[in-house]
Amino acid sequence: MSRQAALKELEEFRSRIDAVDRSILLLLNERTKVVEEIGRVKQKAQLPIYEPRREDIVFDNVIRHNTGPLDEQAVRRIFERIIDEMRGVQRRQMEKPVDGDS
Repeated sequence: MSRQAALKELEEFRSRIDAVDRSILLLLNERTKVVEEIGRVKQKAQLPIYEPRREDIVFDNVIRHNTGPLDEQAVRRIFERIIDEMRGVQRRQMEKPVDGDS
């Protein structure tokens, strides 16, 4: 393969990656909106942000549905990071007054 052909092929792959990244971002923002709703319910009911049993259910769900090529440990690490960020969203949200409490 010539250098020129390789560069063209890489550019095509990189364009695909850019599109996939935008799709992932849309889904992460959608997930965050749901997490914010969950945070509002937890705040009103004075429930804890951290729920280890629920996190285990999330990990089991994504690992069970993983068809690869990511291995189980990689999927878990990725979702650990996502969940950690979502907990941060809920913590920041808990610092704000509940609607009607201000």
